[in-house]
Amino acid sequence: MRTTDEILDVLDRMFPEAQCELNHHNLYELIVAVVLSAQATDVSVNKVTPALFQRYPDVRSLAAGDISDIEECIMNIGLYRNKARMIKQLAMTCMDQYGGEIPSKRKDLQALPGVGRKTANVVLSVWFDVPAIAVDTHVERISKRLYLAKPTDSVLKVEDKLRRKIKRERWNRAHHLFIFFGRYFCKAKVPLCDQCPFQDQCRYYKEKRVTR
Repeated sequence: MRTTDEILDVLDRMFPEAQCELNHHNLYELIVAVVLSAQATDVSVNKVTPALFQRYPDVRSLAAGDISDIEECIMNIGLYRNKARMIKQLAMTCMDQYGGEIPSKRKDLQALPGVGRKTANVVLSVWFDVPAIAVDTHVERISKRLYLAKPTDSVLKVEDKLRRKIKRERWNRAHHLFIFFGRYFCKAKVPLCDQCPFQDQCRYYKEKRVTR
């Protein structure tokens, strides 16, 4: 079986272009986009954020925005009403507690409405270049299929195991590589198993062969 470093080397060759696919130009746009991406695809988020950011270009304007209007801007993504409330509350909190700025520390980020550990990790990694591994559905699936985590592990447990198995200097890159692999190759329902370089160490592939 390949080592974790070897797995990442293979993924690096497969997806040299791997990076954050949420369109953003600044920290404000990034954190709002990440909050909106919960249970939604990056593609769907990228379709609604241009109009949203044109109407609300910064924290101050979003904090003062009309909730119905914010909902209208993002109504084409799932859970849009709840997400509209969350991003407005996030902006209001940043105005009240951080002078209209987005905080840079993990504990402060995670205290913002709508921001959990995954979102904080994405922001820290992508914008501040702080080593972090954000475990979304793709990262979790790949980790469990490649025996980097157990099928019953929680998201937090998966993150903890990846942090121990992957060199710190590769954390940020590993996050994007796992996402691209999961999004475009090792998909949840129709993975490209016949073309996969990890057949010899894939839990899903082995189980699928047994049930044939």
